[in-house]
Amino acid sequence: MSFKQHAGELLHHVPLARFSPIFFQSLRSYNTHLLGRDISSGLTVGMVALPLAMAFGIASGVPPEAGLYTAIIAGFLISLLGGCRVQIGGPAGAFVVIIYGIIAQYGLSNLMIATIGSGIILFLMGLFKIGGFIKFIPISIVIGFTNGIAVMIGLQQAKDFLGLTVSKMPADFFGMIGAVVEHIHTFNPWAFAIAVVSLLIVKFWPKSYAMNGPQWKKWMAHLPGTVVVLVLSTLLVGVFGLPVETIGTKFGGIPQGLPSFELPHFEWQSAKQLLGSMLTLAVLGSIESLLCARVADTMTDDRHNPNQELMGQGVANMIVPFFGGIPATGTIARTVTNIKSGAASPVSGMVHAVTLLVVILAAAPLASNIPLSALAAILVFVAWNMGNWKEFARLRKMTFAYAATLLATFLLTVIFDLTVAVEIGLVFACVFFLFRMNNITVVEPATLPYNIPSTVEAWHIRGALFFGSIDKLEYVTDPQRLSAPDAARIVILDFADLVNIDSSAMSVIEGFVRALHRRTHELIIAGASGHTLKMLKRTGVAEELGENLVPDMEFAVARAAAVQREIDELGDEYWKIHR
Repeated sequence: MSFKQHAGELLHHVPLARFSPIFFQSLRSYNTHLLGRDISSGLTVGMVALPLAMAFGIASGVPPEAGLYTAIIAGFLISLLGGCRVQIGGPAGAFVVIIYGIIAQYGLSNLMIATIGSGIILFLMGLFKIGGFIKFIPISIVIGFTNGIAVMIGLQQAKDFLGLTVSKMPADFFGMIGAVVEHIHTFNPWAFAIAVVSLLIVKFWPKSYAMNGPQWKKWMAHLPGTVVVLVLSTLLVGVFGLPVETIGTKFGGIPQGLPSFELPHFEWQSAKQLLGSMLTLAVLGSIESLLCARVADTMTDDRHNPNQELMGQGVANMIVPFFGGIPATGTIARTVTNIKSGAASPVSGMVHAVTLLVVILAAAPLASNIPLSALAAILVFVAWNMGNWKEFARLRKMTFAYAATLLATFLLTVIFDLTVAVEIGLVFACVFFLFRMNNITVVEPATLPYNIPSTVEAWHIRGALFFGSIDKLEYVTDPQRLSAPDAARIVILDFADLVNIDSSAMSVIEGFVRALHRRTHELIIAGASGHTLKMLKRTGVAEELGENLVPDMEFAVARAAAVQREIDELGDEYWKIHR
């Protein structure tokens, strides 16, 4: 059979997810009432996304329009092709540190390649139904790297928040601190004042979902605090000509027009080095989007399709780099705003994207006077909200394994990078899991309410027998003990409470069976079921045991008595007959 035939045969047996965007399903029962809700919520989310998209773009080390293009193109595609009715896609705070690091190390062109690669990985994750496995990443790791990213985003904004004159902020933790300390003498009180006032406005501006009180307050509550900050700070800088850095002075403004199609410069040598970055973007994007989708499910009593969501995210990330965009994923803040604004279907996400497009085409020149310190204040607020800081206070009440994994992931995210943090965090989690599994695995003499001959011994095993706990079988399977003159001739292993057994443990059991047979001893296994029974059959142990594989300990004792009678009657002839 050729390689192509082998591959075709393999794919035939691999269950692939069906590409079925939820948008097309929602159209079956769509009507004008739902359209009105979606247009209203889409306009609201579009206004919320406007400052965030620009801020995330700048914080990632790209021009502000790159963030806007991402929110428009990726946001539209994620709503069109995703698996969640109300999720809003676009640039996210979780990506800021990763993107900034990729650009610093590999350059902007290679960021495009890494984003396309991450999109391919995301699509394949959805196609091969890996979406459901994301939930197996321990929450301690998720909280650890989320808090670490929040710290890095906040620290990264120190330059613009304080108005420092720094040509380019380093990408690493200690480099950022060093740059702030070195340039603290360039502190700009005007920029700092705008940042502080902006932060207070965003923090205390009435929310659109808490509209109690007079009519004017209800009207004002419809305006997102971030938009208020943009308008007021831009007017302040434009009217009074305050000496602060703006989008115009830093980037020359935002282009008034549609993004142009551009092919990335591809080199195989560079692409090979980007594999780690691709995986990091894909894994982080999948975690972020599926966590967001779960939050949306809780708020709407709906259920998303995780595999379709990953495929939709994958397509969006494969396409957006060709138009100057950056990696995109589901965003919790904008999705929550979308839900609270009355969104009914993915149409609201498409309206949000069209709203941003209209803003670029109609009002791009007005963005030139937006002060970077105001955008820094918005990102500081985002960073504070994305972190789960109360979890640090709860650590003393949690298990050592949970606390160690969370702290290790957090510190490694801050000091090194997210890739290292997640890798080592998973190692920590696995080691602690194996330790716990080893502790709950017990091999002990079975206490039986039966009178059994002294030539029979019985062992009760509960928990899981795997490579980390097979040392607990050492005494039972010790060759010297089996060779002793007074050793039991029949050994019973009670597997009734054995929930799992791996290949390493099965290898020990196989060796034990052979060792017993060499010494003319018998092994009886009782109560094996489920995965354990499958492993016994798969390795041939079940066939070798024959009648000595019994359903429970009562049968095992009866079988041991029968075997002992045969041995007593036949002597050495028994072993010739049964071997």
